[in-house]
Amino acid sequence: MRIKYFSDTDTALVEFSDRAVAETKEINENIYLDLDQSGNLVAMTIEHARQQASLPFLSYEQIEKEPSSAVSRPTAGSGV
Repeated sequence: MRIKYFSDTDTALVEFSDRAVAETKEINENIYLDLDQSGNLVAMTIEHARQQASLPFLSYEQIEKEPSSAVSRPTAGSGV
């Protein structure tokens, strides 16, 4: 994933893949989604990005699934 910010137009482009764009859908007057032939998200364009997306603040956090052994559950006959 790549995020590009064009300060001259206050536009952010979030690229999710390198697939060819087949269609662009307008979500509202400031947000556009680019889709491939199968309808998968390729990119998102955000106009007036500083207002719409709280730029220049950006955070990335990857959340891992907790191992099932970390969850403690009472078993039958445990008295709980």
